[in-house]
Amino acid sequence: MEEARFYTATPDGVQCLLCPHHCRIREGARGICRSRECRDGKLYALSYGMPCALAVDPVEKKPLNQFMPGTYCLSFSCTGCNLSCRWCQNSDISQEAPEDVDHYVISPEEMVDICLKRGLPSIAYTYTEPFTWWEYMCNTAVLAHDNGLKNILVSAGYVEKDPLKELLPYIDAANIDIKAMDDAFYRKYCGATLAPVLENILAMKEAGVHLELTNLLVTGLNDSEKQVGELCSWMVHNGLQDVPLHFSRCFPRYKMSSLQPTPVKTLIRAKETALTMGIRAVYLGNV
Repeated sequence: MEEARFYTATPDGVQCLLCPHHCRIREGARGICRSRECRDGKLYALSYGMPCALAVDPVEKKPLNQFMPGTYCLSFSCTGCNLSCRWCQNSDISQEAPEDVDHYVISPEEMVDICLKRGLPSIAYTYTEPFTWWEYMCNTAVLAHDNGLKNILVSAGYVEKDPLKELLPYIDAANIDIKAMDDAFYRKYCGATLAPVLENILAMKEAGVHLELTNLLVTGLNDSEKQVGELCSWMVHNGLQDVPLHFSRCFPRYKMSSLQPTPVKTLIRAKETALTMGIRAVYLGNV
């Protein structure tokens, strides 16, 4: 447990300022992400140093197809997410509290040491939403950077400007998951809003982070040619046509277990649309 950053005191507890939810958290309660709790008038990051998943992955699994291809990264995550996507592919860890999931106890120093001893060139913060365990990620990323390792962020990009700005000097590459180019979609299916995600993507690009984007296509919800076209149009309009775009196949999970897997032909159609609209590198995932 570590005292959290980015919060302010309130008469009945604290207000978290890490992400746009700005959760007002009473004494003994937690925010939407389940991993930040108010105790004695302070906010604590409960999952600090408690990764629930640890693996060695090919960097292409993040997915990053144009960043250090052919190499492997040390991937880890803690529980927690500030979105609540109904089809979440990792809900068994993203939608759970830290104490409800088996975990390791690994300090940032030990995590970097594991990576160095295995001869891995990078660390990936992935699987859940790394911004909900910002302190652990940031401290690890600083040490990794100081030891010549690359840092990879895999995120939905739903964070406030100040914590993002503080982290960005240590992030070398990121894959950001855009759910849909529709704020109503974000609110209804993900419990979030679209604008901060788009702003943060542009901030990452401006900071010189190698950027790739993912759009998980959910059958009947965000997979139409019109919706794909709106995403591609936004990318081109903002000078992101050279940013690799991944269309990923969705499988039935979490609160949408009755879904049918996204038809492969839907992904192929999305790729053709993106290429026609000027996106120069398009990849298909989970196929």
